[in-house]
Amino acid sequence: MNNIFKFIVISMFCCKQLFADVVAVNNNQIKELLKSGVSIIDIRTPAEWKNTGIIPKSNLLTFFDNSGNYNFDKWQKELKKIISNNDPFVLICRSGRRSGIVANMISKESNAIIYDANGGINSWINADLKVIKP
Repeated sequence: MNNIFKFIVISMFCCKQLFADVVAVNNNQIKELLKSGVSIIDIRTPAEWKNTGIIPKSNLLTFFDNSGNYNFDKWQKELKKIISNNDPFVLICRSGRRSGIVANMISKESNAIIYDANGGINSWINADLKVIKP
């Protein structure tokens, strides 16, 4: 029985190492991450970018289309053109709901740290932080 317990504990530790960590971050943390060179991926639609603006230096990569559909494999290939496999990055959407969903999906496929922007671009704008036209 003791060996089975050890196997389970070791397996859990090893499996955890295979997946990315998703870390919720606020606006101040996002600013610091951007200063340190961490990329930001805005997963909203082009209409949303145009409507609200984007955070400077954002990489624009729509995940869900206007109907809520997505192609994870295609999107991930595009992401890999922007982010190396193990590089950390920030995901942002309008409110934080979609970025949380996407972060959890990516975490099963990657071992990078994924920062999920709490409150999304709405929080950023409400804090009177800079946005630019896409």
